[in-house]
Amino acid sequence: MTSLKEICRGLPLYPLPENRGRRKGIPHAPIRTPNLTAQEKKLALRNALRYFPPEIQKKLALEFAEELQLYGHIYMYRFFPEIEMRAYPIGEYPCKTKSAAAIMLMIMNNLDPSVAQFPQELVTYGGNGQVFSNWAQFWLVMHYLSEMTEEQTLVMYSGHPLGLFPSHHYAPRLIITNGMVIPNYSSRDEYEKLFALGVTMYGQMTAGSYCYIGPQGIVHGTVLTVLNAGRRYLKAEDLSGKVFVTSGLGGMSGAQAKAAVIAGCVGIIAEVDEAALLKRHKQGWLMEISNNLDHCIARLRDARKNKIALSLGYHGNVVDLWERLVHELDTTGELLVDLGSDQTSCHNPFNGGYYPVQLGFEEGKQLLSTNPGKFRTLVQESLKRQVAAINRLADKGMFFWDYGNAFLLEAQRAGADVEKRGANKTEFRYPSYVQHIMGDIFSLGFGPFRWVCTSGDPQDLATTDSIAMSVLEESIRQGVSTSVKQQYHDNIRWIREAGRHSLVVGSQARILYSDQRGRVSIAVAINRAISEGRIKAPVVLSRDHHDVSGTDSPYRETSNIYDGSAFCADMAVQNFVGDAFRGATWVALHNGGGVGWGEVINGGFGLVLDGSKEAEERARMMLSWDVSNGVARRCWSGNDYAYETICQAMKENATLKVTLPHKVVDENILEQAVKH
Repeated sequence: MTSLKEICRGLPLYPLPENRGRRKGIPHAPIRTPNLTAQEKKLALRNALRYFPPEIQKKLALEFAEELQLYGHIYMYRFFPEIEMRAYPIGEYPCKTKSAAAIMLMIMNNLDPSVAQFPQELVTYGGNGQVFSNWAQFWLVMHYLSEMTEEQTLVMYSGHPLGLFPSHHYAPRLIITNGMVIPNYSSRDEYEKLFALGVTMYGQMTAGSYCYIGPQGIVHGTVLTVLNAGRRYLKAEDLSGKVFVTSGLGGMSGAQAKAAVIAGCVGIIAEVDEAALLKRHKQGWLMEISNNLDHCIARLRDARKNKIALSLGYHGNVVDLWERLVHELDTTGELLVDLGSDQTSCHNPFNGGYYPVQLGFEEGKQLLSTNPGKFRTLVQESLKRQVAAINRLADKGMFFWDYGNAFLLEAQRAGADVEKRGANKTEFRYPSYVQHIMGDIFSLGFGPFRWVCTSGDPQDLATTDSIAMSVLEESIRQGVSTSVKQQYHDNIRWIREAGRHSLVVGSQARILYSDQRGRVSIAVAINRAISEGRIKAPVVLSRDHHDVSGTDSPYRETSNIYDGSAFCADMAVQNFVGDAFRGATWVALHNGGGVGWGEVINGGFGLVLDGSKEAEERARMMLSWDVSNGVARRCWSGNDYAYETICQAMKENATLKVTLPHKVVDENILEQAVKH
């Protein structure tokens, strides 16, 4: 078994580790089909071999060529480290700086088999969200981090460590860019080729920025989405006896089962991959599993009647589940579902993110590798069937929303009936959850704030939970608006119940939705607790890129922006740059994430709190910008909540001055001007 010290020595070359290939008994990424020419295959090999000295290139060339042929990418399985991959306590990492050790911890958490979707292919979640492109990059990064001082910055190009460069103490220790491809070449087909060549990478959101905290990261957002969907669509605060049907239990989607139970409803979640179902069941996130639709319908009816909170995983295709619900409606007249969504990886539908109903899971994987064109056709036919069933149920009163996974976008491209007549191109027959649910929350400045206790001690996490609750309760006492108060109460409830629901998978981490005031206050309070010794080691602050300011995505995060700028990415890029010079420990900027390659620009950060006065100053400066940037942009686009929020922020900080929009009061002047 390799030690952390050995991991930090750099690539193991003399002797080379044994090549054990793909390991059995763990999930693996779908086989990729980049369709490289002979010359491009040579280029892919040349690019991979440049990590290694000439005397061992001949030996590695043959096995790398075989990986490229069999799997469509060179992962360098020989260099898969023989170590228990997990987040070790920060003091165990052999580093010169706490910042570097914290980054190491976060990287290893992203690759922890209990966290990562396909650990041997370095995929954290979403089917193709890479931490690195190959294992040579992992070894080099860990080596660089072990050597890094406070006067250096590690630069990452799409998984590749360009090197350590001189900088200064206040600069970020790490700068990450993933998938920064020239826009005209940012297509899916080009991506497959560029990834196979080893020159770019799809980092999803928090996979390639080293900030994933397991499915807990989306559980809270899903709980808030389901609760607010109940409030908006069903006019219900209590969701007991209400049925939520969806799909996906792999990476991010694995949160849905736990979220359904926390929200108090009946959750039926379809998943084609048995390994994903068993993983969530073993973790205690999924209560029951069945591959029998008769049994699923019987359990649904019982839980619905008796108002029992339930998470039931259906081992099968979600299209079969939707069509069975239509059959029940047709034969009994009974609508058995109240709320519906989908969390298949439709950002990547033709490479294993969505499996067609016409084939079993293994048959689908086989066809994907042998005839990707036929696979694509079946996926599009399956999407049309799924939408047809959803439409029937929605016509009878079920409320469906797109979960920002490009489901409706891909269904539209497949020819399904999802058009919304007279709408702009970011709107469909069903709303995005941002348009109807989370968009107003973002405009209030609330988003998925998170932290990781690097000691690895659950008691430290409990202390931070207590601090966060106290901060939010004090904010309520000091006075906040009604809409903000409701969000604070939802989050206090979340923190209070977090321990009971066993949410930690991997690192000792917590997430809650908070606004600028809450994030800054919580960060300052945690930093002071570290200084006072109440928390034993540094704490890493972060957030999902899916946030107020972090992501420009016209079919998700910015889908409720209607001034024409939803397709512009200034906000995410400015956020990345602004976080970098306001004190972040590391920053990341990505092409792709959530809805897919070429559809979104997003970014994130990591900020290490070590109990120092400087850490407090960094947190105040950076976190304020990280929220107010997006609120100001949403205000300028015409959102009333954002207008009120940014005006309040300007009252509290005299140095903040934002350009406010004037509304066109008389719409007739537009008509007259256009006619003239």
